[in-house]
Amino acid sequence: MHIIKKILLVLLIVFIGIQFIRPVRNESGQVLSTDIIKTLNVPDSVLNALKMSCYDCHSNNTNYPFYVNIEPVGWMLNNHIKNGKDKLNFSDFGSYSRRRQMSKLRSIISQIKDDKMPLSSYTVIHKDAILTTKDKALIIDWSNKTKDSLSSLN
Repeated sequence: MHIIKKILLVLLIVFIGIQFIRPVRNESGQVLSTDIIKTLNVPDSVLNALKMSCYDCHSNNTNYPFYVNIEPVGWMLNNHIKNGKDKLNFSDFGSYSRRRQMSKLRSIISQIKDDKMPLSSYTVIHKDAILTTKDKALIIDWSNKTKDSLSSLN
């Protein structure tokens, strides 16, 4: 029993210690000139759906939940955001080549159609991020039209 107390004490000390090791937050607080809303015509209805369901992991401006302050949850969330931004960053969308923009729009369409985005691990806690059928249709329709207009420019 004495060894269990020592192990628990060490674990408690480690847990307290890691609370001081915080990742840099993904909060620029500004809309860049390369943001998708500055480079493409995004209707408010589509933008609202994207901001509610996608922007936390796919932009330079994350709205952090309270539990991000508990490590190692903050580290995992930071890694999740980094991976999301590596795949698609709405804040940098205008810096993508036209071909890459069309590819990302196709990917948005397929991810939403296949119910792969937003991730279920995200929507379990963030119920407001679940895309309604109407939101999905809006985003898919807008993505298709935008992709087609971009391809006609080539």
